[in-house]
Order: sequence, then C-alpha cells, then structure tokens
Amino acid sequence: MVETAELIDNDFLRQFEIKINDDLAIIEYSLQERKIFLTKLIIPETIKDEEFKKDFLALVFDQIQERNLSVVPTSPEIAKFVRSNRKYKRMLPVGLRI
Repeated sequence: MVETAELIDNDFLRQFEIKINDDLAIIEYSLQERKIFLTKLIIPETIKDEEFKKDFLALVFDQIQERNLSVVPTSPEIAKFVRSNRKYKRMLPVGLRI
C-alpha cells in the first residue's frame, strides 16, 4: 500500500504526509538545529492494516536519515517503533535512550 504512494514533507505545516486513496496519514514534527522531534502520528481509521503504520514510519525515518538529522520521538507510538527497529536507534541523539 505504501510502496505506491508518495511521501511528502510539508514543511509549511511541519508534517510528513502520505495519501492513501482519499485518506491522509500524517506525522507531525518540529525541527530544531540538527534534530527532528516527531510529535504526533495520525493514521485515518479507514486504514486498518497494522503494516501500513510500520511502512509509513520506515519511509519517514529513511528520509530523515538521508538528511542526516537526529530523531527525537515524543509520540509513544513512534518511540515504540524505534525500540522495535534497531537500525533506527542509531538516529537518536547522543545520550537519549527510549
């Protein structure tokens, strides 16, 4: 489902967006210096596939990694994703453990 959709970094609204059918999944963020704080994950109720959330978060993390930014997950759902995916833990700022 995510593979066919385009990930958009809407820097005006400070959110990553992906449109699936007529629904919009969003991850809100705040950018400070070389850190990006991922503050909120919004998945429409019409998307019930649990894999969608993981794939969406992986796309966002991969894009953040390309920009060489550190990630501070402030949303419990996003922090849970980082804990369960070792390769993204190295993107956390030095000294931050979740």
